[in-house]
Amino acid sequence: MPYFLGIDTSNYTTSASIYDNESGKMLMKKKLLPVKNGECGLRQSDAVFHHTKQLPQVMGELLDEFSGEIAAIGVSDRPRDAEGSYMPCFLVGTGTAEILSKTLGVPLYRFSHQSGHIAAALYSSGQTQLIGQKLIAFHVSGGTTEAVLVSYDKERVFSAELAAKTLDLNAGQLIDRVGVMLGLSFPCGRELEILAAKNQEKINVRPTLKGADCCLSGGENLCRKAYKDGCTKEYAAAMCLQYVEKAIDGMCGRLLEMYGDLPVVFAGGVMSNKIIKDDLSKKYKAYFAEPSYSVDNASGTAFLCSIRHKMENKII
Repeated sequence: MPYFLGIDTSNYTTSASIYDNESGKMLMKKKLLPVKNGECGLRQSDAVFHHTKQLPQVMGELLDEFSGEIAAIGVSDRPRDAEGSYMPCFLVGTGTAEILSKTLGVPLYRFSHQSGHIAAALYSSGQTQLIGQKLIAFHVSGGTTEAVLVSYDKERVFSAELAAKTLDLNAGQLIDRVGVMLGLSFPCGRELEILAAKNQEKINVRPTLKGADCCLSGGENLCRKAYKDGCTKEYAAAMCLQYVEKAIDGMCGRLLEMYGDLPVVFAGGVMSNKIIKDDLSKKYKAYFAEPSYSVDNASGTAFLCSIRHKMENKII
């Protein structure tokens, strides 16, 4: 049976996955990087340290549940497919992947972290037939808030052209900053969603859009002011999530006007938020990654590895 190993060492998750090309099943293991209470992130030097410590643990757990032969290895080696895209934390994964590739005598394929997110969304939503078609993909997380125009690429599987982006804060940064302000633990997405679901007050926010780009720092200012003026935690949480949802809604609407009626895919940790997903689903026929495939993980990379290996060997 052909098995494909994927490795991803991004902010803020150490992860490894094995994809069974014959059954279509995915085995994945991941572990969040530790962040101290009250803090909103990690320095890259700390992220590298924690990945170095955690990757052997994650790989050990994965291989304890696996028996078979690895046909090829895929690794995330950069944040996105753009010139100069680089983060030191990916060096931990690439170094491990290079050693394994040489030891096992199998090919190594490199992909961007963003491409892995898009692939994970297509795989987990059952829309793999869209691979090779032009589509709009949103990657919304703590480190990225972008929409890319995706098309087929014979070397990378995906070619992603930047179509829209945040001009200041990323959506995940906004959520984590508001969450930490409310006393929640980092990463704050899940706890903030629980709080927001309890809000009963009406909220109406209007994020700033410049073309198809968004500005999210205003959301933090609104939430801080509202909380300082005495609003409930539930209200502040709901205001934050509505600000993100309306910004993404506005971006999506303008991109569809620009590029036509293309399939839309939503990926990234922020898009695992049920409140945001439900609101966007009412308006757009879009595909979302399953929650466990929304957060940073190597599953998309393992899936891309299988496709790239088939292309290399002219199986497809």
